[in-house]
Amino acid sequence: MKKIGVILILGLLIFACNSKEKPSRPDNLIAKDKMEHILYDLYIMNAAKGVNRKILENNGVVPETYVLTKHNIDSVQFANSNTYYAFNADEYKAMVENVKARLEKEKIEFEELEKIEGQAAKRRRDSIAEANRKKKDSITKALKTSGN
Repeated sequence: MKKIGVILILGLLIFACNSKEKPSRPDNLIAKDKMEHILYDLYIMNAAKGVNRKILENNGVVPETYVLTKHNIDSVQFANSNTYYAFNADEYKAMVENVKARLEKEKIEFEELEKIEGQAAKRRRDSIAEANRKKKDSITKALKTSGN
């Protein structure tokens, strides 16, 4: 009797998991390009949450709420649109790949800026060090001439 029960439960689970009924197109489906922008913002906010969680909490920022408000959508609209797009794996993968490409491009741009700013900061430090060295030299020179 136990074997029949286990087989029946496994059969129901397999049947339930194999249900591939396509979700219906939501009336308020988010356009693909807007959905990509939303996914991009969610990736950024999740990264920020991982790095600066305390800063976000201290400022009362709830990442998901912020993104939904920014794009003027609600969580149900996002969930329905996300489910609809995710059902078509190739289409959703293309959207995610576009987001990843955008993130990679911006990462390179930020690394270039960081490099430029690092060089500028080094030049500032070097010029300050040079000015301090000249000042020391002039003081030392003045002390030597007045001491003789």
